[in-house]
Amino acid sequence: MLAELKELFGVWIVAVTAAIQAIMARIVPQRRIELTEGEGGHFTARLVSARQGPTLTPFAFELAQGRPQPAPTADWQAALRGSRIDVIVRPDHVLFRAIDFPKQAADFLDGMVRAQIDRLTPWVAGDALFGTTAPIPIANERIALTLAATSRQKIQPLLALAIDWRAASVTGLVQIPEPEPGAASIKLFDRTLSGVAGGTLDVARLLRISLLGAGLAAAASLLISTYIGGEYATEQQELQQKISQRRAALRINRSDGTAETLLAKRKQSSPSSVMVLEAISRALPDTTYVTELHVEGDKMQVAGLTQDAPSLIKLIEQSPQFSRATFFAPTTRSQNDPGERFHIEAHITPYFGSGS
Repeated sequence: MLAELKELFGVWIVAVTAAIQAIMARIVPQRRIELTEGEGGHFTARLVSARQGPTLTPFAFELAQGRPQPAPTADWQAALRGSRIDVIVRPDHVLFRAIDFPKQAADFLDGMVRAQIDRLTPWVAGDALFGTTAPIPIANERIALTLAATSRQKIQPLLALAIDWRAASVTGLVQIPEPEPGAASIKLFDRTLSGVAGGTLDVARLLRISLLGAGLAAAASLLISTYIGGEYATEQQELQQKISQRRAALRINRSDGTAETLLAKRKQSSPSSVMVLEAISRALPDTTYVTELHVEGDKMQVAGLTQDAPSLIKLIEQSPQFSRATFFAPTTRSQNDPGERFHIEAHITPYFGSGS
């Protein structure tokens, strides 16, 4: 109950903050700066919108040890102060993954993605910045979307630079490689650095006024969950009954097969550890060293050292023997290790043997 109230209070805080920012953005004019990341640490700043002041020519600089070289001119310093900076991140610095969820999870996508971020990327949730595209309905009552994630450590110098420029907020955006026409950018992060008007708001008073409404919402949520829980128990009982009937039908069907037929089917559908080892050896590059390999049922887990852990996911999924490759533990790099320690699991596609 306390965990549910804490989550509800967190969502309420975010909603109130967003409302305050929207109101202040309408009252106080705010400039928008587009900061595009180029190759080799080069950036180009461009004034996208300016309700006040003259139009500025683009400002190009190189980020060296957290400082822009050359430094912005006096006009650019004035434009950057109190502005909203949109950082356009290079796609090759971002990991993209195509994922899908049940259609019923559309209202909880952020929490579900955050809970699985250490399986989908080499980073844990606290070390990753990520965003997703809008969900698209697909077959079997599911929705598909694209996840974009990058390391928080890589973005930290840009956040520090925006703070040094006294910007009001900074947002990170990335475009999907080879996007469809009209495709929107993915928002990796959105940080409010200071008040748009340069002052502070009495947020505590606003929260106290809204607390009564939040309490009523929590009570209503408790009543609804109690009602839904009763309906869920009934549906679960019916589902267990259908499962029992299905298992009984499967046992009857299995009794009709001969021992030789069952053995042949098992040989054709069961993955061989030797063939799995041979397939993973062909899929991984020569610079990758495998230290552990486990095969259990239709799942394979492999661990070892490599120079580029995210690239192994694509290489393994290109093999016809494997599918749905994910990280089952964070990727680490110790001081004495020659590379990154990775932990990847994948489902085995057993088509060993002939069907005749």
